[in-house]
Amino acid sequence: MISAGPIAAAGAPLARRNPVAKLAAALLFSLLLIATLDPVAPAIAIAIELAVLPLFGIRHRVLARRAWPLLAGAGGILVTLVLFAADRSGPVLLAAGPVLVTQGVLVTALGLVLRMLAVALPGIIVFATTDATDLADALIQNAKAPARFALGALAAFRLVPLLEEEWRMISMARRARGVDAGRNPVAKLRLFASTVFALLVGAIRRGTRLAVAMDARGFDAGIPRTVARRQHFTRADTLLVVAAGALGAAALAVSVLLGTFRPLLG
Repeated sequence: MISAGPIAAAGAPLARRNPVAKLAAALLFSLLLIATLDPVAPAIAIAIELAVLPLFGIRHRVLARRAWPLLAGAGGILVTLVLFAADRSGPVLLAAGPVLVTQGVLVTALGLVLRMLAVALPGIIVFATTDATDLADALIQNAKAPARFALGALAAFRLVPLLEEEWRMISMARRARGVDAGRNPVAKLRLFASTVFALLVGAIRRGTRLAVAMDARGFDAGIPRTVARRQHFTRADTLLVVAAGALGAAALAVSVLLGTFRPLLG
């Protein structure tokens, strides 16, 4: 079953911070890393993220299990760029028939992959250490987000674990009707695509029913809503956001000092 709940250890100092503060810190840290194309700044950022991970109460092995689709996608991007990139500048590192790997290709591919990991990991850490209900309450109270948006996002987040179960039911139903790809890779790809489409259609229908049900219960009434649990934004939360910005800027500063900084624009 897909897990969407928090996996942080109880009592971890950063895991207890305000959800809006954690989200703002992750966004600020990630946005700073988008400014460069070199691999040095994101590599430093990943080292920082892994270093502070115990403060969030998450083990590295647990984070790897939660982030395995991201790691698989990063590996695929790296292989694709190394094999098919148009720019082949720099010294040749590997030449094996049609495969030509140069220093320029490798630096570009590593920069893209490391930047993707550095930008995505903070978001994974935030959602792995935050209860969805607390996040919705904090968005309404501290970020002044519309209740319709925050509660709708909460409802959608709660439905994520149902996707795996629905995928299994669709696959079992098709197998019961004799729809099986066997060992044919093309048939497997077609069956996978059709299953994804069926899952998407089911998700849209469920979302539509959920929206109608929420409107029927007055979630779009426009009347100020009360909250059961107060979410306080303290000085420690402000320090978390400031520290995230400082660490992101430090990673960029090291890249500039080493002469590897490659601006995204310009």
